Amino acid sequence: MTTPRARLAVLASGSGSNLQAIRDDLVARGAAASADLALVVSDRRAAGALERARGWTIPAVHLPKDEGATLDRLLREHAITHIALAGYLQLIPPDVVRRFHGRMLNVHPALLPAFGGPGMYGARVHAAVLAAGARVSGPTVHFVSEHYDEGAIVAQWPVPVRSTDTPESLGARVLAAEHKLYPWSIHLLTSGSLTLGPDGRVHGVPDIDFDRELP
Repeated sequence: MTTPRARLAVLASGSGSNLQAIRDDLVARGAAASADLALVVSDRRAAGALERARGWTIPAVHLPKDEGATLDRLLREHAITHIALAGYLQLIPPDVVRRFHGRMLNVHPALLPAFGGPGMYGARVHAAVLAAGARVSGPTVHFVSEHYDEGAIVAQWPVPVRSTDTPESLGARVLAAEHKLYPWSIHLLTSGSLTLGPDGRVHGVPDIDFDRELP
């Protein structure tokens, strides 16, 4: 008996480069993909993420801030089983977080628990990393909780900080690492390999060889 694929919603506020990486990974996996991209939602009407989704004929919805009830309805209407936040700047309503407990991921552009929390996104994060004199940064994939950037950590990818870095140059390298780490993590989750236990501990993440391509 064939296991049905997960139905993935991606929530994004920006251009959608992580959304693109997620879709590219699903397409590359072909019949082995464990999810279908079923819905894209953005709080910004002109977000590039919505334009990308429409180009792929995937349902794309602009949802203004503080429309938690509408978000919940959309997720139900599209039979969504898993959620990936990809540069989404709004806090997810608590009822949605609870309903998707263990089935919703986010990617943050720094090594949590450092440089996270409200207001820490985009270039602000990379500027804070440089101001602190950190020698290593990189993306963190984590489960979503009711508080910004506080969910259980799934995976991280170290990105060395160079003495010549600006927030923009560091951000570009961290983003490139996100594009590898996030689709891989989503595949682990939607395939059932990655789970969040009742004790809040993460299970099913294999060791990462940073010198090799992720499977």
